[in-house]
Amino acid sequence: MLVARPGVDKPTDWVAVNACLVPVAALDGQEIVTAEGLATAGGPGEPPLLHPVQEEMAVRGGSQCGYCTPGFVCSMAAEYYRPDRCAHAGTAGDAEHGPNGFDLHALSGNLCRCTGYRPIRDAAFAVGQPADEDPLARRREQAPPAPVPTDYVRDGAAFVRKDTLAETLRLLRERPDAVVVAGSTDWGVEVNIRSRRADCVVAVDRLPELRELRVESGHVEIGAALTLTEIERRLDGRVPLLAELFPQFASRLVRNSATLGGNLGTGSPIGDSPPVLLALEASLVLADADGEREVPLAQYFTGYRQSVRRPGELIRAVRIPLPLSPVTAFHKIAKRRFDDISSVAVAFALDLEDGIVRKARIGLGGVAATPVRALTTEAALEGRPWTPETAEAASAVLATEGTPMTDHRASAGYRSAMLGQSLLKLYAQTTEAVPS
Repeated sequence: MLVARPGVDKPTDWVAVNACLVPVAALDGQEIVTAEGLATAGGPGEPPLLHPVQEEMAVRGGSQCGYCTPGFVCSMAAEYYRPDRCAHAGTAGDAEHGPNGFDLHALSGNLCRCTGYRPIRDAAFAVGQPADEDPLARRREQAPPAPVPTDYVRDGAAFVRKDTLAETLRLLRERPDAVVVAGSTDWGVEVNIRSRRADCVVAVDRLPELRELRVESGHVEIGAALTLTEIERRLDGRVPLLAELFPQFASRLVRNSATLGGNLGTGSPIGDSPPVLLALEASLVLADADGEREVPLAQYFTGYRQSVRRPGELIRAVRIPLPLSPVTAFHKIAKRRFDDISSVAVAFALDLEDGIVRKARIGLGGVAATPVRALTTEAALEGRPWTPETAEAASAVLATEGTPMTDHRASAGYRSAMLGQSLLKLYAQTTEAVPS
């Protein structure tokens, strides 16, 4: 479905989200459009007029059994209305980007077993630009609905959204057992697949205090409730390591709802953002009813899905210190190129001066009970020349970092081998830019 959200280039963006993950109470006071709502009413006695996206899907055979069609149509409509898509129209295009500026990755997360995807791609690449009289295009010029406080109770269970962070923190002090949700991309799966329920769910996704992004002289501060898509578009490449992470983080549908606060708050050892943020030496601003404290991310995780975060405390923001290291890379090893959980994730941030590694920060995911820094490998690199010999020696060290395990995604031996290969890959990627 499409949700009207605060825009980056216009007052409102039409954002596609997974309806199956969003608690219905989270949409209180919001404006949504389903696949059915895209069509416009016809004249008296006439059928509705299909939306251009619906029309292209129909005439090009993009809809067969129809089971997946609503998801594809809404995702396609969100991309159809993306303001900066027009800036890329008229280019030659490639296998993943059409000459109309359409980014096929906007459709990722939707599955079809009938069409083989080619007709759907053809439909996506055939849509034009929204007409001047298009009501949903005009709607982008007005602000989206403001968040409203919500206190929904059913069968003894409550869904609560407060107006302010202070009110939320007071509630969490009273209800430390509450489940805190933002995009609900993790909790929604628990509810749908594992039938988990909570007596109290507290939504923080629309709190203004958690939705700020500031670039200051000493750091970048990213609100914990900004979605990954919002962060990506607002930063616009100013943190290259994050820019490399985002396209590999789940699907666009998930990134439209998922947040850094949620990815870190779950404490998962296979989340994709912790290795990157560890390499960036990020810290977290934790808030409770008594105030705030700043904790380095390297000291945040204490065990499997455990952290230093206290009952009643939540993540308000992520801080990334400036200046940034000039040499960075994020390597995600997974069975599929996109939209998959990583077997191993490695993030690098290096300072090179006159061919010497002056500083190295390496974050790892999927090789221990928590995301970890590769401290031994960092020490093996710092102060040494960035040469094949150094890379070979440090890669052997990196292969021994962590405590990788064997599971259905990869064996322990494979994970260790990928760690070592990742550093060799980094060297190969950077040598052309490094002074000899």
